[in-house]
Amino acid sequence: MSRETTFTNAKLADGSHVDLIVTEGRFSAIVPSGSATASGQAVDLGNALVVPGFVEGHIHLDTSFYGDVWIPHKPCTNGFDVHERVAFQAGNMAQSAPMAVRARNQLDLCIANGSTQMRSHVMVDGSVGLKSLETILAVREEYRDLIDIQLVAFPQSGILKSPGTPELLDEAIKLGADLVGGLDPASFDRNASAHLDVVFGVAERHGVDIDIHLHDAGTLGLFTIEEICRRTKALGMGGHVAISHAYGLGDLAPDQTRKAAELIAASGVAIMTNAPGNHNFPPVALLRSAGATVFSGSDNIRDSWWPYGDGDMLGRAMMIGYRSGFYTDEELEAAFDIVTYSGARALRLEGYGIAVGAKADFVTLQAAHVPEAVVAVPKPRKVFKEGRLVAENATVIRQ
Repeated sequence: MSRETTFTNAKLADGSHVDLIVTEGRFSAIVPSGSATASGQAVDLGNALVVPGFVEGHIHLDTSFYGDVWIPHKPCTNGFDVHERVAFQAGNMAQSAPMAVRARNQLDLCIANGSTQMRSHVMVDGSVGLKSLETILAVREEYRDLIDIQLVAFPQSGILKSPGTPELLDEAIKLGADLVGGLDPASFDRNASAHLDVVFGVAERHGVDIDIHLHDAGTLGLFTIEEICRRTKALGMGGHVAISHAYGLGDLAPDQTRKAAELIAASGVAIMTNAPGNHNFPPVALLRSAGATVFSGSDNIRDSWWPYGDGDMLGRAMMIGYRSGFYTDEELEAAFDIVTYSGARALRLEGYGIAVGAKADFVTLQAAHVPEAVVAVPKPRKVFKEGRLVAENATVIRQ
């Protein structure tokens, strides 16, 4: 017998009032409110706004201290220095709670706030080997009924500077990582070409996608973006490559920025931004108008990089809109799209959205419409995964 639930009195983003019928974890019908004939369980959503589960597109499950003791932030000696931040992280993690405990705390936070899809970067390099990945893979298995998680093999200590890392990235994919990552190829490893040779080589050998951290500012960042786009286009990998942060896009002259946006869109490379408070960040509206995919994530939550972060992607949409100067309803809807449908496109998710045939992953909000939801960031919320209630009142529900 099929598992069927009818959710009545739902309000969609287009303003329509509907009943949602879910069969075996997917939307099997969407009909005008009051017209559904319930054959299984019925759940009244009370005229709440129903939106797709949020896409947490960039996070670090292995390095967060959320739920652990407070670790005071330690500033870099001279501005922002990735090498120094990595060193601070290693020292802090040596005295923190077990990684699996911290990862579970962070997952509970994100799920309770409405994320049903996630991409997490996990350290894989000569400093930690595969230990962190093995831990997070086990945690992912524990949470498989609550959230879908993609894992990126992330060479936090570099590829060329960290002996054995190219081989470890290969092993990480074999072990269960879904993507291969990179880190500031020009400034960290001081050899963009060789660094990217490894990253794209692993991706080609194993048929996986790529997500590269890029913190470099200005023209150095632009140079690396151009090289990533060139390789992506040459290898026919459009839609399979993302650049996370891409701070340099926020430093360029207008003509340079427009050309970069057109190149990014033409190559099919996606850009992730979390609109961090103390960095320039990519011009979201310009990139979207050029046709590029822009998505978002919490990035760091209470870790060695900064003490902020609440795991709320609706709040992240508000932050992106606030920092981007988004005021109109259309602009606020664009900010929302970045944490939902554009995130799903960047992560190449199957069956995403409120539509017949899609997975019944959704969140209920007490808001009149999406623009109000973005500016108000309303709580409490109910979170459903494949039609099952998995979080309510900021608490994860395990069945």
